[in-house]
Amino acid sequence: MTSSASALGSVLAAEGSGGDGFNAPTIAEFYPEPIAEFSLLGVDFAITRITIISWIATAAILAFLVLASRKASIVPSRLQFLGESGYSLVRDGMARDVIGPKGLPFAPFLASLFFFILANNAMSIIPFAQISPMSKFALPLVLAVLVWILYNWVGIREQGAGKYFKDAAIPPGVPIGALILVTPIELLQVFVIRPFTLAVRLFANMFAGHMLLVVFSLGTVYLLQVGNFSMIFSPFAFAMALAMTFFEVLVIILQAYVFTVLTATYLNGAVEPAH
Repeated sequence: MTSSASALGSVLAAEGSGGDGFNAPTIAEFYPEPIAEFSLLGVDFAITRITIISWIATAAILAFLVLASRKASIVPSRLQFLGESGYSLVRDGMARDVIGPKGLPFAPFLASLFFFILANNAMSIIPFAQISPMSKFALPLVLAVLVWILYNWVGIREQGAGKYFKDAAIPPGVPIGALILVTPIELLQVFVIRPFTLAVRLFANMFAGHMLLVVFSLGTVYLLQVGNFSMIFSPFAFAMALAMTFFEVLVIILQAYVFTVLTATYLNGAVEPAH
């Protein structure tokens, strides 16, 4: 709500001062003023409102998981049922089904990834937050780099460095004459494109969702404030804001699921060499 409130203030200020009318939100919302700044080992750090939102989301999902598993019983409580359902989705639907028999040891990591992304995504529709930390490229990029390090390390451990890089560079069944074209593409795809697209997909969806919600929400208020006949269009803007909120709920869950499934897919390729 703070980001929406600041944008709303700009809109109303522009209108009140005879500006050009409605000013749509900009990417400046994703770069709020630092709340605190400090230096550690020569590296400068800044704590912003988005940083705090991420901390709150992480603390909330940790508290939920602890409460859900604290007093486990045969007849589960609502919290236990929700927690077990979420973990079962990851363990059975991703670790076991996507990776295979060797996938169960990766279930805790995949579940942590899924719940962390889900909690941070959900902040985009939580009052007084209303922005997902995943809508800043830095956080999805860090997660993608962690996944990149993990699946490459697993591939080297399971297959050996020579075989792993050989399979990545020379796909089975490709004619020798085509390798001059295929090998650079495969290496680029495995070691560069995978983590980049993994990060961009999550970032872009959450970024776009936030901007759409803010535009329609501020549009509703603006149409009510501007006067004349504009206010008759405010219910349509409000209806779109409401519809986009429900659509954002779907995106929140889907993006957490897609990121985790793709991670499991990459781990599957690392655990089992291509045939």
